[in-house]
This record gives sequence, structure tokens and C-alpha cells, in this order.
Amino acid sequence: MRTVREILNKKGNLIWSVSPDATVYEALQLMAEKEAGAVLVIDNGKIKGILSERDYARKIVLHGKFSKDTRVIDIMSDKVIYVEPSQSIEECMAIMINKKIRHLPVMEYNKLSGIISIGDVVEAVLEEKESVIGELTRFIQGT
Repeated sequence: MRTVREILNKKGNLIWSVSPDATVYEALQLMAEKEAGAVLVIDNGKIKGILSERDYARKIVLHGKFSKDTRVIDIMSDKVIYVEPSQSIEECMAIMINKKIRHLPVMEYNKLSGIISIGDVVEAVLEEKESVIGELTRFIQGT
């Protein structure tokens, strides 16, 4: 069973973040530059929330607000769900499905060590399934 640690070892543990007082436009610029679907909102080294493309679409565009005039703190999701490196990818997938979220920050010993996305989790699940299929095929063929 694959773990969050294995995902982070493969993809790295780069974390993109903005301050709560940054404008939504600044956060969107960072997301575009880094090709990220979300950024963490960090203030004085503490996670205050997460801002995703979904937050932008639902809380700015649909409400007729302007991203250059709105601060991140005004639209970010402040209920952040974390996982630990030892958790399985199946656990992460269940959390993401049940909570309808696409990004999970990873905490180890109360320290932020990375972030994983639903894409990372799906990729890991597919790799694991392909590996099992390969092993079964070799077993059946007697090789």
C-alpha cells in the first residue's frame, strides 16, 4: 500500500503560499506561474487557510467581485484538513471524496512538509494498480 511519503518523495515538497493580506489576483498569478490549483495561506509561519481555483470561481466571479480588490483572507477556506506522510493513498482519496476537496497539506511533527493534490493521488493509485496487474500477469505466464 503506497503512502503520502512516497508521493512526496516522487513529486517533491515544494509549497506555494501567500499571505492573508495578498490580493486574490496576486494569488492567482502565483497559481498560474507555478501551475498549481491552490496555494496555502500562511501568516507568521502558521497555516491560516487554503485558496483554490474553486474558491475564486465561486466567491469572486459568481459574486461579481474583483480579484484585484479582494484580499485572500476574505475568500480562503479556513478549515484546512491535513494528512500525515504515513497515511495511505486510499485514506487520502477517501478524505478528498468525502470532504469534496482537491488538496491536502501534509504535516509531520507539527511541521508542514508538502501538499498533495487529487491528481497526485489518482496517479499513485493507477501506478499501484498497474504494478499489481504486471505482477499477476507474470505469475499467470510463469515468468
